Amino acid sequence: MSTVTIWHNPRCSKSRNSMTLLEEKGVDAKVVKYLDTPPTKEELKTLLSQLAMSARELMRTKEDIYKELGLKDVEDEEKLIEAMVANPKLIERPIVIKDSKAVIGRPIENVVELLG
Repeated sequence: MSTVTIWHNPRCSKSRNSMTLLEEKGVDAKVVKYLDTPPTKEELKTLLSQLAMSARELMRTKEDIYKELGLKDVEDEEKLIEAMVANPKLIERPIVIKDSKAVIGRPIENVVELLG
């Protein structure tokens, strides 16, 4: 049996849409409200591996905090990961993880494909 986890922000419509999709498909997903309980550096590194993407690709580059921290000019992957740990608002959402694969639920078709 597969394990499904969603990194969820209840205030985000895309995140709520993914939650609804999981419920409609009868998926009993583990819900991680990552803004309340930010991931560790190790958890983010694992997630990036599951997503097969770089730290920058996972970042919400239009957030004010992204600009305030001057992250546009940062090339160091470790520093970008540390910025997301310290400021989880920078993490793109929602993220759905099934077994060892993960997708960002934008567009929602990514989640549909992951669930199979």
